[in-house]
Amino acid sequence: MNASANNDSHTAVMTDAVMQALVVRPQGVYVDSTYGRGSHTARILSILGPTGKLYALDCDSDAIQVARKRHRQDARFEAIHTRFSKVARELRAHQPDIKVSGIVADLGVSSPQLDQPDRGFSFQKDGPLDMRMNRDEAMSAADWLQTVSEKTLASTIYTLGDERFARRIARTIVERRKRTPLRTTRELAELVAKCVPIREPDKHPSTRTFLAIRMRINRELEELETFLPQCVELLRRGGRLVVITFHSVEDRLVKRFFREAEIGAPGPRQIPFRESQYKPTLKVVGKAIRPSEQEIKLNRRARSAVMRVAERVGECNA
Repeated sequence: MNASANNDSHTAVMTDAVMQALVVRPQGVYVDSTYGRGSHTARILSILGPTGKLYALDCDSDAIQVARKRHRQDARFEAIHTRFSKVARELRAHQPDIKVSGIVADLGVSSPQLDQPDRGFSFQKDGPLDMRMNRDEAMSAADWLQTVSEKTLASTIYTLGDERFARRIARTIVERRKRTPLRTTRELAELVAKCVPIREPDKHPSTRTFLAIRMRINRELEELETFLPQCVELLRRGGRLVVITFHSVEDRLVKRFFREAEIGAPGPRQIPFRESQYKPTLKVVGKAIRPSEQEIKLNRRARSAVMRVAERVGECNA
């Protein structure tokens, strides 16, 4: 781990609400599927009894090193270096008949990732244009920007970043790379800023573009789509799934998945199925929860957070 990775400053959002939603039972098995820097993990461990178990997953090797060092004396804890889209395979490799009481997923990047210039996530600090959550996998943002088509780039920035000037930005990036590759976060941020004529209050003009590229590089929507059905399989009856999103596209995906699992239709909605054929697997618990104004004042990165909760129902492994 490099020196900058030792900066563990990170405040997870809505931690109290997460604990209340999970209904942590001292003897249960829990999963923190996005360890980050472990705020949710620490709270769960503070409640778990001696027979409880907590698995923490993260695709960032720096985060896993921090987790293993911090909790190396705790037999109830196990850290797994993997993407959360592989949660079922990894957990069953450790415990084939596993029955999970609660799963929490806190999506997006952690503060240490944003604050380390060498990770390339932030437009506020100059560094290599990387953006990979797992630096052992995939190509960097710089490599992707050097090869992606203008059409795909524009679509990515528009769809994932909700950026109205996406085509202008994509065209400018493609023109620039013909002369020299984009290699640093500052180069990209300055280029995008020149393409965005309208300034949003308290938002850098490259915010949306950086978000879109990061989500594309890390396949964040695909990961989430793969992850959610596995949680249904792993949860015992009454177990809770808590998902915190920071992006409207992710939140819509989670909301739709929860709604469809609650309906439990065996096929397309257009087909008139018998009532007996519907098999709900989740029950939505309450409405979407957002951070309080006080929390947002203390942690501005919480301002876009949305938490949704669902409970396992129907036939399952417990």
